[in-house]
Amino acid sequence: MAPLQLVGCLAGVTGQAMINRLLSDGAFPFWKAAAGGGLLIAGFVFVAYFVLPAYFGTDLDQPAAAVEVFPAPREASHLKPPPVVRGIYLTSFVAGSERFRSSLVELVDRTELNAVVIDIKDYSGRVAFPLNDPMLARVGSAESRIRDIFDFLEILHKKGIYVIGRIVVFQDLFLTSRQPELAVKRPDGSVWKDFKGLSWIDPGAKEYWRYISALAVESYKLGFDELQFDYIRFPSDGDMKNIIYPWSGGRTKADVLDEFFSFLSAELRGRGIPISADIFGMTTIDTDDLNIGQIFERILTHFDYISPMVYPSHYPPNFNGVKNSAAEPYEVVRYSLDRAMIRASTTPSKIRPWLQDFSLGANYTAEMIKAEIQAVYDSGFESWLLWSPSNKYTEAALVPAK
Repeated sequence: MAPLQLVGCLAGVTGQAMINRLLSDGAFPFWKAAAGGGLLIAGFVFVAYFVLPAYFGTDLDQPAAAVEVFPAPREASHLKPPPVVRGIYLTSFVAGSERFRSSLVELVDRTELNAVVIDIKDYSGRVAFPLNDPMLARVGSAESRIRDIFDFLEILHKKGIYVIGRIVVFQDLFLTSRQPELAVKRPDGSVWKDFKGLSWIDPGAKEYWRYISALAVESYKLGFDELQFDYIRFPSDGDMKNIIYPWSGGRTKADVLDEFFSFLSAELRGRGIPISADIFGMTTIDTDDLNIGQIFERILTHFDYISPMVYPSHYPPNFNGVKNSAAEPYEVVRYSLDRAMIRASTTPSKIRPWLQDFSLGANYTAEMIKAEIQAVYDSGFESWLLWSPSNKYTEAALVPAK
């Protein structure tokens, strides 16, 4: 349920005067008062967080404040990371559709799959559900795409399904419109956009780092087992000659991201929260930062797991002698992951590549997806994740559950 914003006067630590007015008006059934900074009413927590002009009532002598109403917190369960993870991706809209998501949960039940990746925050910058945190509420990025997120996570856990929450980081349309001072800029001071018309947060903006960390912590409290960070890079397509990073200064892109990754690791792994990173597939091959700040070994240090996106369709023509990379999935994935094994030979269990289950550059069949999976195994890895933007997956490519 989306938080309900009420405006009124607060008196005392819990705002009892305002609550009494609400109760007398029959706005909410009363359950019990909670000591401290909030009041529990009909399963919702009232949290006061900033001052507004008073207009709720002239008989209350305290300044007015906005109040967010959140679902009362419940104890979340968590699963430990399985030794081998084989999962699929769900958008927040699909996860919010009981009919659509049920078909995917059934797919997991019927096959070798044991994990799902669910969008918490996508490229739009909108968060898929409200969270019980005043700072996050102030940002205003939450929507109610997954209205029963707590219950859905519990359903998945009861089935033994490991749940990874995906957070798109520096691509953020919402925050760049609300706080353009944090955005990547053009020389004239306007917000820079890539070829898709998408705007980006400057990766050096530490204020934004704290927002991402708080979002991850609250999502974990809700029941996500692991937090996965995507678009943890500098922009790569657009007018790159007219782009300015006001918060990154003169530092190298790799150094800026390394500091961000170190911050995330301390904030989240320091709390016992597993974290993972989505990275360009070419990072397993190139030793420079690809002009986006991603260097394989430096990322590996800060995360529990990393997922190179080795989608064959995303490699250039004539890559490694292959005319159409999309049409040769085994060769492309095998070559990329062989290089990853050389560079991560002491920690192979940390590698979980994203594989292609969509048609781009070639019509992807079950046999082609099987070839990708076999390439993972032949390179010495065991875990993998399947990406389909439509969330429609090829069951014929998967091994039936035992």
